[in-house]
Amino acid sequence: MSIVDYISIGMGVVIAYFLGSIPSAVWIGKSFYGIDVREKGSKNMGSTNTIRVLGLLPGLFVLGTDVVKGWLAIYLGNIFGSFFLNYWDIDTGNFYLTNYKLCLGVTAVIGHALPWFAGFRGGKGVATMLGVVIGLFHNILPLVVGVFVVVFVIWKYISLASIITSISFPVFYATCSIWLQYQLNWILFGFACLVPLFIIFTHRKNIRRLVIGQEPRFKFKKTIDE
Repeated sequence: MSIVDYISIGMGVVIAYFLGSIPSAVWIGKSFYGIDVREKGSKNMGSTNTIRVLGLLPGLFVLGTDVVKGWLAIYLGNIFGSFFLNYWDIDTGNFYLTNYKLCLGVTAVIGHALPWFAGFRGGKGVATMLGVVIGLFHNILPLVVGVFVVVFVIWKYISLASIITSISFPVFYATCSIWLQYQLNWILFGFACLVPLFIIFTHRKNIRRLVIGQEPRFKFKKTIDE
């Protein structure tokens, strides 16, 4: 590959990070409500805490933008990684391109967790991770979403639904690969196995509250006074 190709690879990674760093919850809270959502509620800039602090519509907007950040990072791979298909045969090229897209998606999640635009005080990355799943694992997306919905409807805890869904993710990916008889990408499978570890780590405070019965159940409305 030429130096231009390597520069293209680097540009994709940098743009994916800054894309993930867009703190929509912080910007909306400060611009329209004079509130930093990271100072209230769970002190997180995710959509759940945004709904608690600002209300349903701002929270849904934050959810949508966070998901789009993850999906768009994957899409950037088509722009900055297209040369993979020019240097190798179709199978090898697609393999490298897919892994490059995964790299951009992970970078966007890191950007969300450690955002440049918000003093490196970010969120847990669940919605942005969902965007990555939509971009790379669309075959199992209905199963993943189904688990989340079922767990949430039964217990009303976003944190618990996120944790259980993340644990089911690598199981679904491996099972569907065998069932549908397509070749398992071991790098994607490794990523799928790391997702629950990441989600559990970022939700460690939620887990403690769940254990002692102090985790608040989710409500589709503002529940924290200014």
